[in-house]
Amino acid sequence: MAQNAASIYQGTKINTASPAELTLMLYEGAIKFCNKALYGLEQDDYAKVNENLLKAQRIITELRSTLDFKYPIASEFETVYDYIYRRLVDANIKKDTEILEEALDYIRQMKDTWKEVMKKNNIYVQ
Repeated sequence: MAQNAASIYQGTKINTASPAELTLMLYEGAIKFCNKALYGLEQDDYAKVNENLLKAQRIITELRSTLDFKYPIASEFETVYDYIYRRLVDANIKKDTEILEEALDYIRQMKDTWKEVMKKNNIYVQ
């Protein structure tokens, strides 16, 4: 029952979020999956590592697909997303904690930057 209530809440949260909030949720999801992959590396659970890094890669792909190239900054974001994606792939192939932590650091920086953009534009940030 509690799982179902959590699913309903999460669905409502997503359905009522603004595009800016959805972007923030994507960053948070990528961070969550990278952290799960790091835990998998600690446990030598390579299936968990692969599963969670693939989820993080899909999120980065989604973030790239939403870029609006009428704004010049989109090209810079695409370059960063491309780099993060490639590092996630490398971390998965090599099962390398250091590479994964580097990618995770970039995702966190992007999330923090996005939160600042939201604040400056008076978009609610928790």
